[in-house]
Amino acid sequence: MDAIPLVLQPTLAEYTALAEELRDVRADGSDAVADWARRWLDRLATTRAGALGHEIRATIERAAFHIEQLVRSQAATPRSLAGAEEVLARLHGFDGWLAFASHLQGLMETGSATARFEAAADAVVDGELAALQTAVAHDPALIRATSQRRHHSTLLHYVAANGIEDFRQRTPSNIVEVTRFLLAAGAEVDAPNADYAGGGSALGLVATSIHPYNAGLQIQLMEILVAAGANLEGLPGGWRPVDAALANGCPEAAGWLADRGARLTIISAAALGRMERLEAELEGATRAEIEEAFVLACGYGHTRAAEVLLDHGVDIEAGDGRAMRLALEYGHDATVAMLRERGAATRRR
Repeated sequence: MDAIPLVLQPTLAEYTALAEELRDVRADGSDAVADWARRWLDRLATTRAGALGHEIRATIERAAFHIEQLVRSQAATPRSLAGAEEVLARLHGFDGWLAFASHLQGLMETGSATARFEAAADAVVDGELAALQTAVAHDPALIRATSQRRHHSTLLHYVAANGIEDFRQRTPSNIVEVTRFLLAAGAEVDAPNADYAGGGSALGLVATSIHPYNAGLQIQLMEILVAAGANLEGLPGGWRPVDAALANGCPEAAGWLADRGARLTIISAAALGRMERLEAELEGATRAEIEEAFVLACGYGHTRAAEVLLDHGVDIEAGDGRAMRLALEYGHDATVAMLRERGAATRRR
């Protein structure tokens, strides 16, 4: 599950005591972990008033279930303080207790590098441009500093509201101005983000993020990043923004990238309905690629692309009928009608 927010003014002693609570709950052999998690999250919501506190309280049941599952998945870990500390570290987005404890110690030190970065990250997602400008003026190294959490994001990654901790995933109305400032101040436009198995860039994170899309700013942010030199193909060895955008239901972003030169595979060409590219990619494509192209063509309602792939010999029930299920789910009536005419089974999940 995603990183849980900290209490206001956290201390290492407070979280060591919390780990001791969890150790004792695990040690008694009962099914009390979820109850412990509910009590802890309720206390956390009380300390974090406002929208964040409300959000925590609204998700207590779901979060408690995930915490219980995490603890159960670590059944081989000794029911010791060290084991409980490891669980807490992971719940807060850190690779281990040493990294988490170091982060807490840093937050306790007024003006530390940790505290400065966390304040700057808050300024980015809250759209507090003046505060961000002041922070960077006082500490220029912030521009290329990275989070201590396992995603190791820079401040520029935070503009995407993606690939970072969920409680900071929001898009303020002035995020375009914030982004321009970060780039002008020297942010590395293609710095790597370690979330989603690593290899992501700010451009890829923006292209796959619902928050800037809902704010009507996704394309504008992408324009700024590409103008600053962001690689349309993503980072070497990482995931490709155009493919990831389609996998995450962002066809507008994928189409924008394709229009500016991002390479299309048979899968992305089918998902975007780019017929010329689709037909060019058919030769040499593997069976698995052709099947996935067919499924996404149907999922995005590109009936003609789906027909071309069927004529090429793809199994209409590829992926256990995913093509029909997606066409039904997203209301692509013309595609559904074509699939029925061709003999596809009508099945929902």
